[in-house]
Amino acid sequence: MKDEKAILYVQTSNDPTRQYSPLVLAQAAKAMDLNPTVYYLGMGLTVLRPGEAEKMQLGSFPTVREMLDKTLTMGIPILVCEASKQMLGWEKVDLIEGVKIVGAATLNDLALDAGATMWF
Repeated sequence: MKDEKAILYVQTSNDPTRQYSPLVLAQAAKAMDLNPTVYYLGMGLTVLRPGEAEKMQLGSFPTVREMLDKTLTMGIPILVCEASKQMLGWEKVDLIEGVKIVGAATLNDLALDAGATMWF
């Protein structure tokens, strides 16, 4: 069933300049009483390894790790693609606490059910 208040933000990149937009937008959506979800796919997963997001900071923004922590604290789900994990050759990998690894079909379901989907 379509949830017009649901917005799906898909992060496909590990480029530091592309990390903030989905997190800022998801936090704003939550403040607007919408239902945001952030989904990490492909090379985006590398940002979720402990120690990586702490190294990323642009301008006067907090580090990407601080942004991720705030996103999770706000109750916004951060999902991680299992197939992408396999693509990167990560059989066992530590990711930051709070993210949830899900199957690839989850992305399709979320996209079909969301009122809007944005890709980064």
